[in-house]
Amino acid sequence: MAYAAIYVGFAVPQLLRAASRIFPTHSASVVLRHSAFCYCTVNSTIKSKRKMDHLERTANNFRQEVISQAKVCGITNESETVKRLRLAIASKDFTFKAGQWVDFFIPGVSVVGGFSICSSPGLLEREGILELAVKYTDHPPAHWIHTECTLDSEVALRVGGDFFFDPQPGDSPVKLVLIAGGVGINPLFSILLHIADLHGYQEGKGNGYKMGTVKLYYSAKETSELLFKRNILGLMNAFPGKITCRFHVTQQSSQICKELQPHVTEGRISEKDLEKHVSKDTLWYICGPPPMIESISQLLSNIGVPRNCVFFEKWW
Repeated sequence: MAYAAIYVGFAVPQLLRAASRIFPTHSASVVLRHSAFCYCTVNSTIKSKRKMDHLERTANNFRQEVISQAKVCGITNESETVKRLRLAIASKDFTFKAGQWVDFFIPGVSVVGGFSICSSPGLLEREGILELAVKYTDHPPAHWIHTECTLDSEVALRVGGDFFFDPQPGDSPVKLVLIAGGVGINPLFSILLHIADLHGYQEGKGNGYKMGTVKLYYSAKETSELLFKRNILGLMNAFPGKITCRFHVTQQSSQICKELQPHVTEGRISEKDLEKHVSKDTLWYICGPPPMIESISQLLSNIGVPRNCVFFEKWW
């Protein structure tokens, strides 16, 4: 089976060549048939299955052919349990759409990671940089990021995923409601940053895609677990009325800081929160643990949101 790839500077592990046989090459016609608003194909009801390997779980998802070397050029603690990686991408042919993920290949680690991108396509275009935010677990790739990864560590990346927002200049304007749970914020933050870029371009150039309003609902146990919260507040201030957010906390035990207080609700995201956004030109993007997705999907069904307007990605 033909498999086109750009091999990286270090010796690509045998697992990369084995993995290439798992995924058929996508012809250009298949790629072109992907719509601007693409979503995961899932069963009509979401059921948790046995825990599968990332490559197995995503075997039917779209994947790019390019595998690029990347060098770690920044590491910060986004929270007590989440590290944010900044990666310099070597290949000029490496691209992604806001909301997609990467296969994460680590030299000497046989298990391939799968992490949603949390930066915008615009950052990659401008600076050649991609960012990931990875929560600590015992899973080998996440464990390596938290315990062994250092500045200048080299890895390899390949983009995949059918969950993204990629409007084109001629598309009709839409409104978005983004609903995130826990680290499920990652692909939705990428989408939010992309929307900010679209707004900025439209304001500066007066042309391009005209974006509608965006509302983010983001739920976590407590405010200390809300990733990117200051970045999100910054986007709200930069685009007042165009980008808004409501943080929800379900187990807050400490005082909420003054800066966040106006934007925080204690309790879960409810039907009452969502029903005010129902309209024929609104798209709904959800990412979080499977039980949360199932619950929110049911709420949306209850308030009459058409199924073809709801897109979701399971966070595992």
